[in-house]
Amino acid sequence: MLEQSIPDHLRRERSCPASTPPNYIPPFPGYCSRFQAEMGDLVMAMMGAQYTSVTGNDGIAVTKLQEFVSRGPESKRPSFWETTSVIDKRGAYSIAVIAYWRSADLHRSWQQESGFNTWWQSSERERDGHGWFQEILRPTMDRFETVFSNPENPEGAANMQERISGKLEQHAYWGSMRDRLAAAQDNKLDGNGRCSDDGSANGSSDDGCASKRVRIFGKPNLCVIRSGQDWSDTLPEERKLYLDTMHPVLVEGMRFLRDQGREVGCYAMNLWDAVDSTSFEAGRERTFGLGYFDDLASLEHWSKSHQTHINIFGGFLMYAKKLNNVLSLRLFHEVYVLEPDQQFFEYIGCHAETGMMNARRP
Repeated sequence: MLEQSIPDHLRRERSCPASTPPNYIPPFPGYCSRFQAEMGDLVMAMMGAQYTSVTGNDGIAVTKLQEFVSRGPESKRPSFWETTSVIDKRGAYSIAVIAYWRSADLHRSWQQESGFNTWWQSSERERDGHGWFQEILRPTMDRFETVFSNPENPEGAANMQERISGKLEQHAYWGSMRDRLAAAQDNKLDGNGRCSDDGSANGSSDDGCASKRVRIFGKPNLCVIRSGQDWSDTLPEERKLYLDTMHPVLVEGMRFLRDQGREVGCYAMNLWDAVDSTSFEAGRERTFGLGYFDDLASLEHWSKSHQTHINIFGGFLMYAKKLNNVLSLRLFHEVYVLEPDQQFFEYIGCHAETGMMNARRP
C-alpha cells in the first residue's frame, strides 16, 4: 500500500490540483521523513568562511564554527550538523558547517546563549582576512518536503524525523515535488523575481568583493533545494556504473546551474563535498547540490525541460533498471519554499557572486 506524502495533520482541501497520474505506481521506491505533528517549523543554517583559494589556514575558521554548534548550551545545540566545502566558479574556497534545529525559537536561543550572535556581529569579523557567510532557512513544515531513495540512512533534516514513511505514491513523475508540499495544496507559490539588499551593505570594492557586510532581503516563495548523493557504500560494480554514467551528468547539470543558471531562474548553485570534520578533507564519496531558485516553477521548469536535467533523470532511470531497482546508491533531497521572513542571508567580505548575493546582479 502506497503512502501519501502529505501527513494527515497538514492536509487541507485542494484548490491547486495535484499532478499524480491515475492509478499511478512509481517505477522505483521513494520515502519521506515523518516529523512530530507538534513540530511547527525547523531551521537549516549554513555558516561558513570563504577564501580566495585553498590555504593552509582554512580549518581555523570552521573550527570556531564547530565549537559554537558543539559546545553551546546542550539543550539548544543543533540536532545534527556536518562540515562541507566547495570551490566555486570564481575559484574561491568555502568551508562551512551546515546545521539543523527543531524550531526557529530553539535556533534563536542558541544564537544568543552560545555567544554566536555576539561573535558574529562584532566588527572583528570584518578584519579577519577572509570572508564569512550565514544562510539561514526557517520554513514552516507545510513549506518543506523531503524524498529519499533509501529508508535506512537519514540525511540532513531527516536526523530530526520521528520516523521514515513507507513507499510513497507522490514520487518519480513530473510535478511530484510540488505534490509533496503541503502549502501547494492551496497556494501556487509564485515568486516575484530579483532580490535586493537591505541597505546595510557598504558598497563593493573594485574586484567585485563586498567591502563589509551585505544582508539580502528575503523574497516571496524563494525555492531552495538541497539534493544529495552518497555512493560510499556501493559495491564495486555499482560504484563503477555510478561514476561512469550518473556522476558526470550530475556534475554537468550542477555546472550549468552554477554558471548559466540565471537564464532558468536559478540565483546560485554549488556542488558541495561532505568533508571530514577534523582533517577537512573531501573524498568521502558524498556530495550535495545547494541551489536557490526564484520560485518553485523555475526549479520545475529546469527539471522537466532542460537537457541537463533530462540527462540526469533519464540516466537514473536507466541506472536503476540495470540494477533491477535494487540500489546501494543513496539519494535524497530537501526542498524549501520560503516566505521572506523565513530567510536570512548575510555576507562579510565575500565576492559578489556568493550565494544569494548573486540575486542582486542584473
